[in-house]
This record gives sequence, structure tokens and C-alpha cells, in this order.
Amino acid sequence: MSSRSPRSSPTRSSRSARSARSSRSSRSSRSTVWRALLALAVVALSLWITLTTPPRLGLDLRGGTRIVLQTEDGPTARADAAATDRALEVLRKRVDGLGVAEPSLARSGDRRIVVELPGLRDPRQAAEVIGRTAQLTFHPVTGASEGPARPAAPNGTRVLPDPDAPGRFLTLAAPALTGDGVKSAEAVLDTTNGRGWTVDLAFRDRAADTWARLTGDAACAAPADPARRVAIVLDDRVVSAPGMQDGVPCGAGIGGGSAQITGGFSGQEARDLAAQVQGGALPVPVSTIEQSTVGPTLGAEAIRASALAAVIGLACTGLFVMVVYRLLGVLATVALLLYGLISYAAVVALGATLTLPGLAGFVLAIGIAVDANVLVFERAREEYAALGRATGRDLRRPLTTAFGKVWSAVADSHVTTLLAAGLLFVFATGPVKGFGVTLAIGVVTSLLTAMVITRLFADLTLRLPVVRRRPAVTGMAGLGRLRTRLNRRVPRLMAHRRRWLLSCAALLMVALAGIGVRGVEFGVEFTGGRVVQYTAERPVDAEAARAAIAAAGFPDAVVQTTGTGDTSGGDDVSVRVRETGDAEQDEIREALTGVAGPVEVERDDLIGPSLGGELRTHALLALGLAVAAQLLYLTLRFRWTYATAAVAAMTQDVLLVVGLFAWLGKPVDSVFLAALLTVVGYSVNDSVVVLDRLRELRRRGGGVPLADLADRAVAQTLPRTVNTGMGALFVLVALAVLGGDSLTDFSVALLAGVVLGMASTVFTAMPLAVALETRDPASSAATGGGSAPRRRAGAERDRSGAVV
Repeated sequence: MSSRSPRSSPTRSSRSARSARSSRSSRSSRSTVWRALLALAVVALSLWITLTTPPRLGLDLRGGTRIVLQTEDGPTARADAAATDRALEVLRKRVDGLGVAEPSLARSGDRRIVVELPGLRDPRQAAEVIGRTAQLTFHPVTGASEGPARPAAPNGTRVLPDPDAPGRFLTLAAPALTGDGVKSAEAVLDTTNGRGWTVDLAFRDRAADTWARLTGDAACAAPADPARRVAIVLDDRVVSAPGMQDGVPCGAGIGGGSAQITGGFSGQEARDLAAQVQGGALPVPVSTIEQSTVGPTLGAEAIRASALAAVIGLACTGLFVMVVYRLLGVLATVALLLYGLISYAAVVALGATLTLPGLAGFVLAIGIAVDANVLVFERAREEYAALGRATGRDLRRPLTTAFGKVWSAVADSHVTTLLAAGLLFVFATGPVKGFGVTLAIGVVTSLLTAMVITRLFADLTLRLPVVRRRPAVTGMAGLGRLRTRLNRRVPRLMAHRRRWLLSCAALLMVALAGIGVRGVEFGVEFTGGRVVQYTAERPVDAEAARAAIAAAGFPDAVVQTTGTGDTSGGDDVSVRVRETGDAEQDEIREALTGVAGPVEVERDDLIGPSLGGELRTHALLALGLAVAAQLLYLTLRFRWTYATAAVAAMTQDVLLVVGLFAWLGKPVDSVFLAALLTVVGYSVNDSVVVLDRLRELRRRGGGVPLADLADRAVAQTLPRTVNTGMGALFVLVALAVLGGDSLTDFSVALLAGVVLGMASTVFTAMPLAVALETRDPASSAATGGGSAPRRRAGAERDRSGAVV
């Protein structure tokens, strides 16, 4: 027996090993099939949407409809500048409710509101809907009447036609509830009770109690008594007068704070009514005094130049990735192209409006989306080098390991960005809200393309015998020059962490001095300005007019042609600039005369900001909540010390970019705001990756000092930081050089943000994290520290999923 045992044991062991490998191979094959099916379905759907659904272009790319409204004195309010501002905010909510993204609303003079809406199919209907007063009230019904209809008496009673009995009238008591108590309104198709399209209302807390009392009093009336009904009145018309059903208890009424408006609405009528109720009633009546089409605010040449810059920047990014990572780089480039397709299809399917800054941010997102791929490829290089020749040149093993270990960093960075995007969407308004939508789309799509599509391509390619025989072709066989140099000699940056923190603090003081001394120069969207409309004797070419006014010294002027049909040119042209004197306006008029012949001033108004105080307040609120949410999440995932370091570095980057624009005297407008929000996401993402590596090193670092581990973390993640930054810089440099004036400020802000983001991670986040951890060290259980046995430290490392 003893002579057979040595031979039989290896046999059983080899069989067990082969069985385990076969099981893993089977699971891997099934995973590959599921990834392939998911990728194929998503790409096919995206391609179909792209080919069948036209994009909705913004005012800057396509133009749209301009509606000029004038406020009028009402029975209880005077139409002054303050009332017009309140009406503007109500109209903004209504326009958002109509589904019109990226509109432009601004006060002109004291009593006019200029509304510009991109890409509307029926602008006349939009003018009617947004201009309706929409006074919504809820009345007890005191009885029936033979008529005629009578307006509201001093005590609030009135007589109005009964919507359910033509020729009959209802006597209504004073309103018990107004539209101000409505929390939300939504158009709903009621298929359960066959009522068709209705508007479901939800009341605020106090209004919900009032609604319960109102319906409870009505339920106490006899079944045939008109007093058993409650009248819902919109602009002096009873749109619905439901009677209380037998199940409504007397005195208690309808609880839950909800109601339903019925009235035989069509789907569009129900949506329009919901938009009016959601937006609230206008404080004063408004009337439409002008309606016209407007041309794009950007010229065709600027749009072509920006498109060319985007193509060149993306081509350079793809070429860079392919040179650095070879075959894997080629696969990543294909995945990035699919990322662009999927993201574009998602934006189009959601009906979002595409503006030039939005498209530029979209192109930049493609450049930054390379980050997740770079994380995987750099980790795969490390895993391949660690396994050495014992791997039998199995290329899939290190790549599979890399995908598993980078998940922690990819998930943390994407979740922090999604938190910011969600809060921007919920709390912000206008273009900031739209930025939150596109940011969320980009984050989810980046996860899909990097962790599913790139992995699928890599897995299928590495199965090929010709690739397995030539590992150098894949890009995993070497660590790269930068990583090799850093491995030989790790820079001791944390030994001088006080010096770096003091230098960053000094740089921050310079930025704050620029903000305090020079001040932030807000653009016309925030401050308002002057808009002059000229009438020419012949059609005006928009491109020539822009060039002439820019040459006269007004490169930031917004020039649009207006008319009744074609938006490429018209007999009228409007010029919007910051508030200027008559001498500057004379220069603009002379410039226009040179390209359009004699021109006459048709209207000259001071115009208010299109991005008003409420939008700024909501944007700042959303940004503050986003930062707080990121701080909380990172505290839960790491420690408060790491979270504080990451958020401090992000705050520093934002202030430095704002300070740079203050010193340069560049305007802060919606384009800059979009760039600043992008900087926030990029900075946190960069810091999270490096801090995640530091956490991994601490779990298996033994007794190595924290400062030395931080140096290693920086050295090991620096190739990823540089390669990701280069991917974004190619796009930004191309946009800055070739994109024209319309994108120069956007590109400058993001160039500064990307460079500062890379630097702040190394010179602010890491030194601050080390300093905070030194003052408040974590327990060994939290860090996997020196006293833990080696085996346990290894187990902690395997469970961490940590990264790069």
C-alpha cells in the first residue's frame, strides 16, 4: 500500500487541479457570453436610437423661437420690476415643465420678459401655455344657480358654469385653498377607472390638512346636494367639480394630501396643465407682444472649427493610448468610440438639448473615460510582472485579476461623481440641472464600456493563439519607462509634506487675492446687459455681422438674426452685450452698417440676467450638498482623514481656477460653470484613486512608516495619473487652439483644472492625509497594520478589492 500511495496521490491531485481549471473555464465562458449579449444589446439599441432620433440642438447651434411677454397690472398687484422678476421665475418652471431644455429667459426693462426656446415644434402653443396666468383655487360649492356667471364678489363668492351640466351654474364660496399649496402636479393616464388623462396633485403639509377639511365638510352634505361637491377653478373656469363618494368620511375627508383633476383632457392638455400648476400662478398677467424665430448665437464657422478640434483631440487621445498600451490600447480606443455612441444615444433618447459647451464637455468625457481603462491596464502590467515566467504566458490571468482589483477604485470614483450628478439634478435648475443629467449618463456609460465592453474585447482577443505567443504585443509584458524609473527610486515627497502644504496654501492665497482684489467678472448671463435690435435694408448675414462686431472690439457680444422663417439670416439683427454707453453702441452700429448697409435702431433695452439669483442659489446649494455627500461617502469607505484630504484638494482646485479667471479678467458665465463642475468631478476622482492605493498598501505594509507608504502610493499610481491626464489634455489643447473664441475660456478653465487636479492629489491630498493620520492614527484592525499576522494581512488585502 505504501508503494502505491506516492503514485496515486499526485494523480488525484492533478485530476482535482484539472477539474478546478475546467470549472473556472466554464464559469469564465458563461461570463463572457453574458457580457457579449449585454454589450450587443446596448450597442444595437444605441445605434438604432442614433439613426432614428434627431438631436435637439440648443439656441447656440440652431436657434429657435423668441417670445417677448409684457407684464400688466393685475387687480391686486402692480406690474413693476419686482413683479416681473417673480413672473420670470414662474415662467422658468413652466418652461422646464414643458420639457424644453436649456431655454433662455431674461427681463428686458421693467415689464418685459424675453423667452428664447430651442427646437419647438409648435411655438404658438408654447406662447399660450407659458403666458397663461394659471390661478388655481379650490372652492366649497354652496349650491346650484340658474346663472348668469358672476365674477368674484368682495367676500370671494362667485358663480361659474358647471362643467358637468351645460347651461347650469354653480355658486362657489371663497377659495379655501390656492395653487400655492400644491407640492407637485403630474399628468397621468387613468386606465383603471377609465377617466382618461388626468392631473394628479400632491399637497404640502398644511395644504393637505386644509384639503382634508374641505372634502370632509363636503362629505357631510346629502348625496344629491350640490354642496357635496368641491370645485377646482383655473383662471375663472371650473375645470373639475368632483362629488364626494360614499366612502369619504364626514368630517375626516380625503387624507393623504392628494387630489385628481379630471376634465376630458388630451395628453398634451394634461401635461400643459400640470406644467402650469407645478410652476405656480403668475403674480401679474402677461401678454405676448412679439413672437419670432432667431438664428443661432454661434456662427457656422465656429461650430465647424469646434467639431474639427474635437475630432483632432479624440484622434490624438486614441493614438496615445494605442502607442502606450499597444493591442490593449486599440481595444480601449474601440470601446471609447462605443462609449461616445452609447452616451450620445442616451442624451438623445432623454430629449436633452445639445449646446456647444455640452458637446465639448461630452467630448472631454470621452477623453477622461480612458481613466478606467488605464486603471485596468496599469494593474494588469503589475500582475503580469509579479507572476513572472511561472504563468506559462497565460495573459488572461493577470488581466482578470486586474479587473477584480481595480473595481474598488472605479466604484468609489464613479459613485462620488454620481452623488454630485444626482444632487445637481434634484436641487439645481437650468443649465446646471442639465449638466447633472449628462454627467450621470457619462459616468454610467463609462462603467459599462470599461468593465464590460473592454473586458469582453480583451478576453476574446487574448484567447487567440497568435496573441498568446506574442505577449509583448498586448502591452502587458512591460511596466513602461515611467513606472520602471519610479520602481528603481521612489521619490520621497512626503518627507517634505509641510513644504508642499505651505506652497499650496501660498498659491491659494494668491488666488483668493485675485478674487478679492480684481473681483470675479460675471458674464452677461449673470449680470444682465444691453440688447439692441437693429433693422437693416437688406438681409443680414449672421456670420458677417458677428465678425464685424468682434473686430470692433466686442468679441463676447451675442449676435442673432431675427425673422419669421429662416434662421440663417433676416432683416433684423439683435446684439446683446454688457451694459455699455452710447459711444460703444455707436461703434457697434457702424460695424453693422459696413456689412448690412444703413441700419436703424428698432429697440434698445436694458436686459436682466438670464441666469438669475434663484438659479445661482440653487446651483450653490446643489454644489454644497454634493460636496457634503462626497465627504460622507468617502468617510464611510475610507476614514474621515482621507475624505477630508480629498475634499480639501477639490476645494483648492476650484478656488485656484476661479482665482485664475479673476486675475486674467475673463468672464464667469454658464460655460465656465460647466467647466468648474467638471473640475470638481475630475479632482475627486483623481484623489480617490491614489488614496485607495494608500489604503491597500497600509493593509499589507507591515511596519513601514505611513509617509513611505504614501510615497509608494504616489509612485505606483503616477503612470495612471499622467496617462489619464494626457488623454484629457489632447482634447482640451485642440479645443483651445482650434475651437474658436466660443470654447477658449471653457478649454482654459478645464486645462487649468486637469493640471491642478493632478498636482493637488500629490501635493495637497496625500500630504494632508498623512498629516491627519499622524495626528489621529487608525487602529491596526482598520488599517491592517504592523501587529497583524502576515496571513491575516494577506486576507485583508484580498477582501479589499483595492486598486490600480
